[in-house]
Amino acid sequence: MTPPAQPPAVHQVGTGAPGAHPTLAAALLAAADGDEIRIAPGVHREAVRVEGSVTLRALGEDGREQPGSAVLAAPGDGRPALEVVAGARVVLDGLVVEGGAADRPAVVLSGGRTHWLGGGIGTGRLEAHGDAELAMSGAVLSGAALAGVLLRTSGPVTLTDCRLRGTEGTGLVAGGGTRVELLRTDVRDSTGSAVRVRENARVTLTDSLIDGAGRSGLLVEDQGSALLADCRIRECAGDAVRVLGSSPSPAPDEEAAEPRAADGGVRLHGCEVSGSGADAVRVSGRGHVALTSCALRDSGGSGVNAGDETRVRITGTRITRTAAAAVAVQGSAELTARDTVIRASASNGLIATGNSVVRFDDSAVDECAFSPVHAGDGADVRLRGLRIARTPEHGAHLVADARAVVHDTWITDCGMSGVDVVGTARAELRGVSVHRAHNGVTAATGGTTRLYDCEIADSERAAVVLGPGPAPGDQEISGGRLVRAGTAGLVVGSGATPKVTDLEIRDAAGSGVVVAGGAEPVLTGVRVVRPAKNGLIVDAAGGGTYEECEISAPGFPAVHLGESAAPVLRRIRVQDATEDLSAAPDARPVVEDCVSLRVDVPQWPAPSGAPGKRKPQRALGGPAPTDATAAENDGAHPDEVPEESLDDLLGELHQLIGLARVKADVASLVKLMRMVQRREAAGLAAPPLSRHLVFAGNPGTGKTTVARLYGRILAAVGLLERGHLIEADRSSLVGEYVGHTGPKTQRVFQEAMGGVLFIDEAYSLAPAAGGGNDFAQEAVATLVKLMEDHRDAVVVIVAGYPGEMEHFIDSNPGLASRFNRTLLFEDYDDAELVRIVERHAASHEYELTEDARAALDVHFAGVPRDSRFGNGRTARQTFQAMTERQAYRVAEIDAPSEADLVTLTDLDVPEPSAQVV
Repeated sequence: MTPPAQPPAVHQVGTGAPGAHPTLAAALLAAADGDEIRIAPGVHREAVRVEGSVTLRALGEDGREQPGSAVLAAPGDGRPALEVVAGARVVLDGLVVEGGAADRPAVVLSGGRTHWLGGGIGTGRLEAHGDAELAMSGAVLSGAALAGVLLRTSGPVTLTDCRLRGTEGTGLVAGGGTRVELLRTDVRDSTGSAVRVRENARVTLTDSLIDGAGRSGLLVEDQGSALLADCRIRECAGDAVRVLGSSPSPAPDEEAAEPRAADGGVRLHGCEVSGSGADAVRVSGRGHVALTSCALRDSGGSGVNAGDETRVRITGTRITRTAAAAVAVQGSAELTARDTVIRASASNGLIATGNSVVRFDDSAVDECAFSPVHAGDGADVRLRGLRIARTPEHGAHLVADARAVVHDTWITDCGMSGVDVVGTARAELRGVSVHRAHNGVTAATGGTTRLYDCEIADSERAAVVLGPGPAPGDQEISGGRLVRAGTAGLVVGSGATPKVTDLEIRDAAGSGVVVAGGAEPVLTGVRVVRPAKNGLIVDAAGGGTYEECEISAPGFPAVHLGESAAPVLRRIRVQDATEDLSAAPDARPVVEDCVSLRVDVPQWPAPSGAPGKRKPQRALGGPAPTDATAAENDGAHPDEVPEESLDDLLGELHQLIGLARVKADVASLVKLMRMVQRREAAGLAAPPLSRHLVFAGNPGTGKTTVARLYGRILAAVGLLERGHLIEADRSSLVGEYVGHTGPKTQRVFQEAMGGVLFIDEAYSLAPAAGGGNDFAQEAVATLVKLMEDHRDAVVVIVAGYPGEMEHFIDSNPGLASRFNRTLLFEDYDDAELVRIVERHAASHEYELTEDARAALDVHFAGVPRDSRFGNGRTARQTFQAMTERQAYRVAEIDAPSEADLVTLTDLDVPEPSAQVV
């Protein structure tokens, strides 16, 4: 029969109680496996070696557990105060250990398992090697030199809620194959690096703090790896994270959804890195680093610095206020970034040199002191969906032999060029928008420059400047628009041979296209609209071929040729100009099939079948028309579109069915506008006048129709240039990824320039309850800024249900200040719905009988006014249903008369329940 197990014995050390042991060593000698040793308060100076399974527990003066009351101090002979050997199982509860010197070990774990609760180390370091296992929680480790914790063990090590402080050297060193995890643990004020990972060690830090390191906060080398999740690294004197080498990380398509310690490389997830004296993250050698959802700020160097053969991935990260380039990539490094924001760099946002490869997607680079993007040497840079803004230099500067492919990117507010390509750099721009730069795009390169479907607007000087390229056709522009250039739209420098197709150049303050002497461009399908000067200038000794181009409403002669200019002009169309061609006497153009329409002094014939009387022509280089000749031909062209009359437009508004309140509001606005114009003409200050409106009403109440009329009315009174209407909704304005929304909103707004931007169901742009990553908020912010920048050029009308529109306007202070007038569109009553049906019938050559009108009254009275009711749309659908019923009815008549075919009777009115609303 097996005797019952004996309960663990309790041994006491230094308590003065009967049977208490004088030393801890004596108690250990007497203890059996599983026994507990309770240690009295005070300092116990001895070297203890634990070989069995025991619990060492510190007691207070009252004999109860009291962490930190008992101190085990080394005897001063060089031995550690505590050693745990292979096979031991030790629980240390509240025990404080002090070594003999700061630079020597206080505790050596050469094997076994140690579970340490509270207490800690007051002098000396903690070492673990062999196959030692350690689980430490709530402990404080301080007073060490060289290293606070030195780990080289194959057993797992975990520090939870611990504090490692004031090490004169490195806080924690992990080497060999150590696997160590720090949870809610602080490493503070080490004079060297806070955490060093070398050889094949792997470190995981979760919700932990590294603060005040004298060198790096985290140092990784050899084949080490580290995972930091929700950690803070701050105020390090050197690099916050320094990676000299690491184990390789998995390819992006092999990564787990959540970061894991076993994945390799150095990965920071949800971390905050601030106040480093050098770079926030610096990677060299063969280091692999991934940053996800991190914030890097206020670094004394770069945010991320990658060199040699490193590989770096950045996702969802913010890098702000760096003293050097926010992201610097050199050597043969590869760096990819997505959903990343760079702001307020004292240098470049991104600089790529050497043979580095950089991919930046769906990100923003803002407020950099130098160029937000700079690529040199042989760097290969690919940018997609970026938003680059606010710099005194170039938006993107490409030099030396760099290669750049830029897609769907927005560049704005640059003190120099939006994109500048020099040296032998090569650039491809697709769907790029450049707004408010000194020059839009400048390229004088021995490489290639290609622009596809780009928009360049509001440049201070030229929109595009092309210098000499390496060979004909190596510079290319296809599609796109150059809008409101401060000087010329397109400048082709001497020696340049670009190919330009399907380009629109609009509203240049200078000439549309300027070609220098010695240039030989090929322009096909280029449209130049309203340049303040010439549509095309070919300077002295200039050439080139210009085919299928159109020049409309130039301020000077449409085409001007300098001395000895010899271009080929083929099928050029000029309209609404004083002259189509002016040329120096020795210019020698080749002119084929060019035509002019509504030109005062034409050289070229009118297109076949063009209406109107032709003006007198003069020979090439001949005298300009005299004042008398001009006076004879001062009559209006018969095919010109006359300006619309305000009275006619107001009459058209009042002919609309219903909408009495809306008509009165618009009439009041017109009176106010006229008064403002009279005050301005008299030199008096104009009262504040907001032309932007909120149209609140249910579907089908005529909001779009009134918006279109409102634009035409504003044009008639001279407050809008064109008065056209551009309709938009959420899908027109909001993008699908970071950096997409701004350009989409901008393009729609540009289409509305000079007219009305009508945003239906605008309440869908209001932030959803609970927030979230909704790009609609970016669309609203972009819209508010554009309304401010172009306050006199566009009227914005937002429309939707009354309650939802009130919430939308209140969602953004910028909206509330700009939309201070709401027009309420009330539902149509039954009689008005009948009149709408009558109007549809008349426009389609039908007639309603009196019985049909009476039946319609009854029909609309029975239609539910619920969320499916469509007002005017319901009336239109009712009319359509009547025509279908009439068609079936008339089909039963063998020989219907004309009256049968056009008459709608009460038999054709559907039942309310059958009406599709």
